[in-house]
Amino acid sequence: MKKSLIALALVGVFAVPAFAEEAAPTPEHTLTGNLGLFTSYRFRGIDQTFGKPALQGGFDYSHSSGIYLGNWNSNVSQTAGYPDGNLEMDFYGGYKTTFGDFGLDVGGLYYYYPGSRGQTLGLNRGAVDNGELYIAGTWKFLTLKYSYAVTDYFSLPDSDGSSYLELNAAYDLGNGWGINGHAGHLWLKNYSVGDYTDWKLGVTKDIGGFVIGLSYVDTNADKTFYTSSPAMHSGGDTKNLGRATAVLSVSKTF
Repeated sequence: MKKSLIALALVGVFAVPAFAEEAAPTPEHTLTGNLGLFTSYRFRGIDQTFGKPALQGGFDYSHSSGIYLGNWNSNVSQTAGYPDGNLEMDFYGGYKTTFGDFGLDVGGLYYYYPGSRGQTLGLNRGAVDNGELYIAGTWKFLTLKYSYAVTDYFSLPDSDGSSYLELNAAYDLGNGWGINGHAGHLWLKNYSVGDYTDWKLGVTKDIGGFVIGLSYVDTNADKTFYTSSPAMHSGGDTKNLGRATAVLSVSKTF
């Protein structure tokens, strides 16, 4: 459930010398890291931390051929569907290339929640997980991406084949300012009540390499289907995990 650190980093200022004699050659190997603090973690619009802050980070390796690998991690709450789990670990890899203003990205992503217990959800299995294949096309500041679940969608029985389509925009306004937007729709296989649309609108500011972000996130997710159950955590509080919220964040890529 990656997602927002790389998008925020792309919105930052790209300083290019006005009279560069020759462009620097692309390095054969590139390794970058990212770290961010968020007031709430929303994945495809759904609350993953029960309204509490999230510390997120990971690393990315890329080769000049276009091949890349990476890992990304975040704390999560068992109330979001990960009984006894408090950590999300994402592992991904793929290939990307560009053709002028256009780009293509294909790959796979595996979500893993160590320590979580799928049995609590009535499943005859261990930790909650999810595997997806994806393909994305870009044009300038726009990205259209399609993801397809090759396993049960986050361990929900008989939900393999679920899919998610999203359109993302990240536009550089100059002077360190940027705006970003997102709209997506989930088709949950064999659980049509779980289908929903989510959207986000945000603004960012790059201050000395630190990206400060503020975004509004909302969904039309079914309140009953996406409301946490008291049986999943201590205490009796429940929350609509698809409710609207504002998310404040600070992140850095290094």
